Amino acid sequence: MNETVVHISVTLINFTFKINTFSLYKKILHEIKLLVFFSTGNRVRTDCTEFRSTSCLPCMEGTFVNHPTGLKQCFPCTNCDPGSGLRIKSSCTTTSDAVCEAQGGFYCTDSTKNSCVAAEKHTRCQPGQYISQKGTASKDTVCSDCRDATFSDGTFTSCQPHTQ
Repeated sequence: MNETVVHISVTLINFTFKINTFSLYKKILHEIKLLVFFSTGNRVRTDCTEFRSTSCLPCMEGTFVNHPTGLKQCFPCTNCDPGSGLRIKSSCTTTSDAVCEAQGGFYCTDSTKNSCVAAEKHTRCQPGQYISQKGTASKDTVCSDCRDATFSDGTFTSCQPHTQ
């Protein structure tokens, strides 16, 4: 049996193993390439071959990689569109995506992980209603009807008695 010892050096990790055939050697190299942890904020420039190791490039502005992927492209940053009632809670960096939140006067209607992806304007109470629960970044305003002999223009937090 012809046995070959192979030493492979990959960023911060050294592998030593024995293989019996060149074909197996190529398969193992491919598997190691897939298992290599590329640092966040970087993308693969060139994949490793039996003759060269994998090389990486940093993500460009407006893109990020927040976990090791081995991909040749970084992910595009999320756009927190003010026209959709969103604002930036934390900006995109090469190692993390932007996090959006509902802007003032809006509440988040859909979120993914810790970021708001859709928002709507808070309900405005009508005359004859009062604000029974003020809207927050995650909940809409709740309006309630005034009872007999009371009124509200829709901006009050309680109904006021009619004066005579």
